[in-house]
Amino acid sequence: MKSKLKILIFIMAIAMSGFVACSEDDNEDDDSCTTSTWYQDADGDGLGNPDVSQEACDQPEGYVLDNTDSDDDDTASGSTYTGTASVTQGPATTTTENLFPDGIRIAGVGSIEATDGTTWTVPAEVNFTDDTFPFSSDLHNTYGNVYDNATDAINALDGSDIIEIDSDGEVITAYIFADNYFEMYVNGVAVGKDAVPFTEFNSSIVRFRVTAPYTVAMKLVDWEENLGLGSENNSGFDYHPGDGGMVAVFKDESDATVAITGSDWKAQTFYTAPIKDLTCVTEDATTNARLSDNCDEEDSADGTSYYGLHWETPSDWYEEGFDDSAWPDATTYTNETIGVDNKPSYTNFTDIFDDASNDAQFIWSTNVVLDNLVLVRYTVE
Repeated sequence: MKSKLKILIFIMAIAMSGFVACSEDDNEDDDSCTTSTWYQDADGDGLGNPDVSQEACDQPEGYVLDNTDSDDDDTASGSTYTGTASVTQGPATTTTENLFPDGIRIAGVGSIEATDGTTWTVPAEVNFTDDTFPFSSDLHNTYGNVYDNATDAINALDGSDIIEIDSDGEVITAYIFADNYFEMYVNGVAVGKDAVPFTEFNSSIVRFRVTAPYTVAMKLVDWEENLGLGSENNSGFDYHPGDGGMVAVFKDESDATVAITGSDWKAQTFYTAPIKDLTCVTEDATTNARLSDNCDEEDSADGTSYYGLHWETPSDWYEEGFDDSAWPDATTYTNETIGVDNKPSYTNFTDIFDDASNDAQFIWSTNVVLDNLVLVRYTVE
């Protein structure tokens, strides 16, 4: 009897020992897991509450890496929008990996669906790969030709670059610096597109034969690395809202300046991002300006939930007869604001762009940081 009892106790001890060992194995820490600090994003604006956080390997639902939200109220109306744009949230799906593999930055193109069911191309639909749309000639292009001055750049051209609009017209030469990309039409005719969509920064020459008056229409794009989120990896942040800006000078055959960019141009916004709080955006019923001046432009470590606003471009926006009278006047910016003082593609040609008697100004919409697709127009009389 005693021997049976000893055997029973021995078996029970083994069983208990095995049970404990299994429990310890099941709760053993996973050394391969690297935790991050995640912050609560109660209002869904992509910004986290610095006072509410948790450590986790994977992103918990309702938490983000950013910790800069000073008012993370889940009853806030940060996701409420009453304007005329289509609203998207989050990153786009990449449809073109890179339009220009030689560039320093990747010039990708993406597609994203809005909350109203519409689909948008970001940062914009462009003609960069369309062979029927002529490229501009080089003023300063490290991937093409670099000239010491405008005279040398013009002398290098053989005349085949001139786009004829009116056979009895005169040749107009346009000098352009765009951050980042432009496409130019004159009286509805495609006359030149930027040779570099993103970076390194370049400057261009576009020549065309035309009779006055004539209308210049340009598509301006501030490119983005984070497609659909209007931002790039810069200044130590993954989500840095870049800025745009375009300056142009037009000269006739006698080298006299006939037009420069300024506030007398028209400029309308068609894509704005990143937007962290949709309530910051307004629309001016008098000027038809799409305003984002009150929106946060700060860099971020996590912008994956930011919004984008999209307006449909008129199909005939580049035509001579298009009525742009309802568009806002272009906003002008200083060289310092655009940040061109360290760019040889601009500084080597200040005699053109910053002529004391005809000083061209950088133009854009009302927000040179958040507005990424802007259309501009001007009629030369």
